[in-house]
Amino acid sequence: MNTNSFQLRHIGPNKKEQEKMLSTIKADSLEQLINETVPDNIRLKNDLDLDPAMSEYEYLAHIKTLADKNKVFKSYIGLGYHEAIVPSVIQRNILENPGWYTAYTPYQAEIAQGRLEALLNFQTMVSDLTGMELANASTAAAEAMALLFDVRERAKKKAGANKFFVSDEILPQTLSLLQTRSTPIGIELVVGNHEEFDFGDDYFGAILQYPGKLGQVFDYEDFVAKANNNNIKVAVAADILSLVKLKAPGEFGASVVVGTTQRFGIPLGYGGPHAAFFATKEAYKRSIPGRIIGVTKDKNGEFALRMALQTREQHIKRERATSNICTAQVLLAVMAGMYAVYHGKEGIQFIADSVHNKTKLVANYFEKAGFKQLNSSYFDTLLVEIDAIRLKPIAESFQVNFNYVSDHLVSISINEATTEKDLMQLFTIFGQLKPRLNPLNEDYSGHFSQILTQEPFHSNFEVIPENVVRNTSFLDNEIFNTYQSETAMMRYIKKLERKDLALNHSMISLGSCTMKLNAASEMLPLSNPQWGNIHPFVPLNQAEGYHEVLRRLEHQLNIITGFAGTSLQPNSGAQGEFAGLMTIRAYHQSRNDSHRNICIIPASAHGTNPASAVMAGMKVVVTKTDENGNIDVADLRAKAEQHSNNLAALMVTYPSTHGVFESAIQEITKIIHDHGGQVYMDGANMNAQVGLTNPATIGADVCHLNLHKTFAIPHGGGGPGVGPICVAPQLVPFLPTNPIIKIGGKRAITAISGAPWGSALACLISYGYITMLGFRGLTNSTKNAILNANYIKERLQGHYDTLYTGEKGRAAHEMIIDCRDFKNKGIEVVDIAKRLMDYGFHSPTVSFPVGGTMMIEPTESESIAELDRFCDAMISIREEIKNATKEDDNNPLKNAPHTQAMLTADEWNLPYSRKQAAFPLPYIADNKFWPTVRRVDDAFGDRNLICSCNPIEDYM
Repeated sequence: MNTNSFQLRHIGPNKKEQEKMLSTIKADSLEQLINETVPDNIRLKNDLDLDPAMSEYEYLAHIKTLADKNKVFKSYIGLGYHEAIVPSVIQRNILENPGWYTAYTPYQAEIAQGRLEALLNFQTMVSDLTGMELANASTAAAEAMALLFDVRERAKKKAGANKFFVSDEILPQTLSLLQTRSTPIGIELVVGNHEEFDFGDDYFGAILQYPGKLGQVFDYEDFVAKANNNNIKVAVAADILSLVKLKAPGEFGASVVVGTTQRFGIPLGYGGPHAAFFATKEAYKRSIPGRIIGVTKDKNGEFALRMALQTREQHIKRERATSNICTAQVLLAVMAGMYAVYHGKEGIQFIADSVHNKTKLVANYFEKAGFKQLNSSYFDTLLVEIDAIRLKPIAESFQVNFNYVSDHLVSISINEATTEKDLMQLFTIFGQLKPRLNPLNEDYSGHFSQILTQEPFHSNFEVIPENVVRNTSFLDNEIFNTYQSETAMMRYIKKLERKDLALNHSMISLGSCTMKLNAASEMLPLSNPQWGNIHPFVPLNQAEGYHEVLRRLEHQLNIITGFAGTSLQPNSGAQGEFAGLMTIRAYHQSRNDSHRNICIIPASAHGTNPASAVMAGMKVVVTKTDENGNIDVADLRAKAEQHSNNLAALMVTYPSTHGVFESAIQEITKIIHDHGGQVYMDGANMNAQVGLTNPATIGADVCHLNLHKTFAIPHGGGGPGVGPICVAPQLVPFLPTNPIIKIGGKRAITAISGAPWGSALACLISYGYITMLGFRGLTNSTKNAILNANYIKERLQGHYDTLYTGEKGRAAHEMIIDCRDFKNKGIEVVDIAKRLMDYGFHSPTVSFPVGGTMMIEPTESESIAELDRFCDAMISIREEIKNATKEDDNNPLKNAPHTQAMLTADEWNLPYSRKQAAFPLPYIADNKFWPTVRRVDDAFGDRNLICSCNPIEDYM
């Protein structure tokens, strides 16, 4: 046994276990199982052309060598990204803690109360600072525009308006995102000076940058008032730290406030992952993108949290959805919220004051040195007239980056991590271009001491006008004024962690979500500042290590998918869907086929598919599925023929969402091509393809890959996500670019996310996963994922019916079990989900893609022991269902989950024992997980929407 093999550590079943499992499913070999599962006509004939696997030891040495190729300069570039200090207690106990980074999206609220509370803290922080009523972690500016456009649809006075004003102070990457999103849905962007804007009837909305992109702080109150008087709703893209010093946008009438929380203790990471924020009015609660965490009560009437207004999700609205967001960067939102909890109100105030005072100190230097500083009002960014061509090599010799606006203009953004030594270095750099005598003989270190003791440094004038100064309180809740010692903070984080069931406790067998091992060796490099402290807009030669990793990862993904090009820019699977469809749209336009706008989508598709198609300007045509759950080929052919002249694309998931390799897939893709369309493959189930088949072989033209699923990036409670797209040769020219660093194809579409390479830091994880598994390990992982699924299928046979199987009776990497008949016993599938918590398991995917069913996917990382525990739990629950009656719902399933408080109460008046309630099988006693609340009341929470840490009276 090669104990250095990463494959050995990643794949759960060992050789003996595999033999036992094969015997159980009646297969002579693993290869026989694969032959019976994957159609022969789409099997790869050769091994993946990838390098042999590295051991973990070799990989960690390799990634350290690549890290050393990065040059970590002090960056004062700004443009929405600032160096931040990650508190060590948060880095160690959240970012590096699998109890936080392996958690799943909190659909099962009773076992997710910890991260739900952390997200409620985040929402409260954002609401307080923005002055808005509702907030969440979501993507930002483009969603704000889409929300206001949706609001316009319902406002009769603005029904025909399609123009959206964009201030020319907007960040360049934000403008590019707005361009990408606006064009396909018929919004006309008008970019200009907000002081010269004409409030015409053809405008429905506007967006302002606060402060402006180069640091100027504007008083927007009159603009917003005039806009509102003309039924034009205003979004404000705000720097969150500046809102400690500047008037909250909600105070001057903004309808939406968006931005990023990166500077609240999140590494730069060459662009991500970072959590955006989205804040708006309660009136727009039904249109807000992403997920809102809300307060409700449980079955006992006790305080509980859950995701509010879940009927807004895309699997309900589908093509009527105004957004395709299905996750957010939750782990990063948790960290940002904890940053506010740890520093508290006074600490956040101190940080903002310190940044502002340091900036005033630099402005004072410029004034005395004779440089012309152009910003009359600012928070942390100065704009200086200077010979930028001379300055740049001097600055780089000191390992310093500025934002070179032009040959004669430079902007400098000060941040939390700027020290006294850094400031003195800045003065030395600029001193070499000084128009006057060097003013360094003034005691600037004395001024810095004032800053550190929180004494305000006064330059010759106050630089924030009185009308723009914040005069409302924030972060007054007890949660932000309790945990300022590290001991208290460490215990608070642990308290919340213990309320959450994550992958470090037991298997999370969610169909289509692939909650596999996130190996420690994949995660370790993320803590290295040589990866973490690089601004996304530094010169390319400062990020050579990053570019080697990103190039290699793109090549690996090209090989795995069989495609010709990859863009790593999309930050989630849903963004990947949109990006893939936008490349198809651009391809058709390049061939003078702009009329092609029909997207065919099977009825079984993920809900984000139709939402993404509509966002890309396409009309959705749904095709039927047959009685076996496969695409109805005859219906698809008929609809392709009907829409032949206008057919743009087919969106297909493969293997299907029903957990089957459809043998007709090549026939299906040929039909689409014969009628002039392109084929988009949803990569949610790529975990069943890698090394056995690929999207190119089945006839697809583009796919997105969920790196946060198949390729081992952790789910983190709902993100970080990376959803790159891989494309066939004809689509390579249209891969997305970035307005600051030109990347992508020769005819690139505009940006899909803000940073050139999206969440580059998280890409290290997938690079490590592929590099340590190698071609053989990747293929064996896929085979074992299929083996594990079929083992569960066989063990549950006779207890639960599997809804769909392949032609030879096999499941792919997941299967759907039918729970609909249990209704005659009064049992719903949600009751099974809640009861599984008492057995120590997170439920599989509930009621998707078929209502009343469960979709189970164990992944390759689970051992036979864990699979057996899960199967034993499901079989035990099946016996409980047999004993249930429709007339009497006082049973373990209807009362589940059972909390510790219930079990330790003096009274027990239920018709079954405490042991059956909490310890129905012997293994549970060895490692009991206690849900902290009873079943939550979603309806009560939606009727009484509270989405922030309000005073206790509000909950009464």
